[in-house]
Parts: sequence; C-alpha cells; structure tokens
Amino acid sequence: MEGKVRYELEFPIMSSPQLLYQYISTPSGLQEWFADNVNSRGEFFTFVWNDSEEKARLASKKTGEKVKFRWVDEENKDAEYYFELRILEDEITKDVSLMVVDFAEEDDLDEAKQLWENQISDLKHVIGSV
Repeated sequence: MEGKVRYELEFPIMSSPQLLYQYISTPSGLQEWFADNVNSRGEFFTFVWNDSEEKARLASKKTGEKVKFRWVDEENKDAEYYFELRILEDEITKDVSLMVVDFAEEDDLDEAKQLWENQISDLKHVIGSV
C-alpha cells in the first residue's frame, strides 16, 4: 500500500487576513464552511461530517497567518498526515489567498482537490468573497 501524496492548492480570496484567520482557526469559523460540526477541547478538534467523525490536534498556528491540524488516532496519538491552511498576502497588491496543504491517496487526488474547491467555495460565500 502506497502512502498518501502531499499536494498544495491556492485559492484567491477577497478578504482581510484577520477575518479569514477567524474562519480557519476557530471551531465556530470552521463549522461554517469546513465541517458540519466542529468541537474543540484544548488543542484537540473534532470534525463531524454526516455520520463520520475525525479528530485532529492543532499542531501549530501563527496568528493571522496559518493553522496546521495533525490527524490523530483513537488514543490521540499523532498520525502521519495533516492539513495546513496558510494565508498569503501579496505585499504590493495586498491580494489575499488561502494555501491549502493536504494529503490524499494517488487514486483519490482529483476527488480530494475537488472537495477542497467545494469547501473553499462555501468559505467564500460565508465571508462574502464571491
């Protein structure tokens, strides 16, 4: 069984980095576009989609810039994979974009990218960046 491959996607978003950060770093913000329900206990976040539940640890964050969630197993031990949401701001134009770093099986890569595109589309609607 091959491991998952790392990929990056960049989405332009018409938003201030400060506002965007609220939507990628807080349970209430993430719940508006990323998952049906998001709960946090300390550094652990539980993401719920339909009947599926995944748990991740907030591995690192830099206020206003990025968050990195590492998936964990039932015993809260770090898994190999993570996803990172990084806010990029062009110094000259002040254009803002969101960089997504994630992992997927090679066979599921297109589907995984499509899922992020749909979720980021939801995010843009929520913050009025359409």
